[in-house]
Amino acid sequence: MVMRRGFTLLVLLIILQTGEGQLSQGFYNTTCPKVESIVREVVSQKFNQTFVTVPATLRLFFHDCFVEGCDASVIIASPNGDAEKDASDNLSLAGDGFDTVIKAKKAVEAKCPKVVSCADILAIAARDVVVLAGGPSFEVELGRRDGLISKASRVAGNLPGPNFNLSQLNFMFGKHNLTQTDMIALSGAHTVGFSHCSRFANRLYSFSPSSPVDPDLDPVYAQQLKQDCPQNVDPRIAINMDPQTPRTFDNKYFKNLVAKKGLFTSDEVLFTNPTSKPTVVRFSKKQNVFKEAFITAMRKLGRVGVKTGRAGEIRVDCTAINS
Repeated sequence: MVMRRGFTLLVLLIILQTGEGQLSQGFYNTTCPKVESIVREVVSQKFNQTFVTVPATLRLFFHDCFVEGCDASVIIASPNGDAEKDASDNLSLAGDGFDTVIKAKKAVEAKCPKVVSCADILAIAARDVVVLAGGPSFEVELGRRDGLISKASRVAGNLPGPNFNLSQLNFMFGKHNLTQTDMIALSGAHTVGFSHCSRFANRLYSFSPSSPVDPDLDPVYAQQLKQDCPQNVDPRIAINMDPQTPRTFDNKYFKNLVAKKGLFTSDEVLFTNPTSKPTVVRFSKKQNVFKEAFITAMRKLGRVGVKTGRAGEIRVDCTAINS
C-alpha cells in the first residue's frame, strides 16, 4: 500500500511539473468564455492586412515551444537585447507574429483583465491562422501560464536547423515527446512558410566541390532559386517555401518533396531518407491524412513544457514580465 501511494504521488508530481494534465479545452468557460472569438477577430483583421500573419504566427508558436516550452517567453522584449527573441536563431521571426499576439492580448484584456495568458493566446492564434489559410480546425487545450525566463543564451541548440538530417530532426523533436510522424506533419506547415536566401544558399552555390548545386534539388527549381537568390543578394529577400500554392494550407509541400522541390535540406531529407519517405508519400497522396496528423502533432506540441497551476504568471503585457 505504501509503495502504491508513493508511486501515485510520484505520478501526480510529474503531471504537476509538466502541466500536461491541467490543460483543458474549456479552461476559460467561466472566467473568459469569449476568449477564442475575441482572438479570432483580431487574427482575422491581421490576416486581412497581410498574409505574412499566417507563417509568422505559426513559426512564433514553434520557436516559443521548443525553447522554454509553450509559455510566450519568445515575445518578451529586453532593453539590453538579451531576451529569447534576440537570439540569432530568432532574429528572422517576422514582426507580424508578435503584433498579432500583442493586439489579441490587448483585446482580451479589455474584456477579461489578468485572466488569459499570452501563451494561450499564441496557441489559439496559431490554430486560427491555419484555419484562415484553408487548413484544418481543431480544439485548443488551454490553461498555460506565461514563463518568467527569456534569455538569448538558452536558445542555441534548441531549434532545428535548415541543414539537419533525419536523425538530428528526430532527436530534437523526440526531446519534446514528438514522434517522427509528428515531426513530418509539423514540417508540413512550410506549405505557407517563407525563408531568406541565406538559409539555403549553400544548396545552390557551395554544396560540394564536385557538385555546387545539391543533386537532391530539381534542376529547373534550382535554376529558379538562383534567379530569385543570386549570390550576394539583399538579405531581406524572402522566398516562398511552397512554389505552387504558397498561400494555401494544403499538402503541396509533400508533393514538392516528391518532386525534389524541398527548399531546405531538412525538408528534402524527409523524402530522400527511406525511413521517412513512406510518410511523405502518404501525406502527398492523401491530404486528409496529413491534416489529421497535423492536428495531432499541433496538440502535442502545445503541451510541451507548459507552466500551469502556480507556475509562471498571467502577463498583463506580453512583452514584459509583470513588475
